[in-house]
Amino acid sequence: MKEITIYNTLKGRLETVRFDFTAENTTWFDESETFDIYRIADGFGGLLIQETRYSYPILIDDVSRSDIGNNQQGALDLLRQRT
Repeated sequence: MKEITIYNTLKGRLETVRFDFTAENTTWFDESETFDIYRIADGFGGLLIQETRYSYPILIDDVSRSDIGNNQQGALDLLRQRT
């Protein structure tokens, strides 16, 4: 496990957590896609969404990769709704 900084939408702040992005919990997206999502991962009872530009992964509670069809558009929609 490695320490990463995330933005926790429940707490409204950045926090440092221990997490490993693995093939079992993460979907990576091809850079040639037109969306701005680099990866999504199930963790901490929610979904970590990381955009392609330099930013912290954002934790959205009570949702999983399967809830959004494991796709970039679903992740973008969540970011627009919750942040």
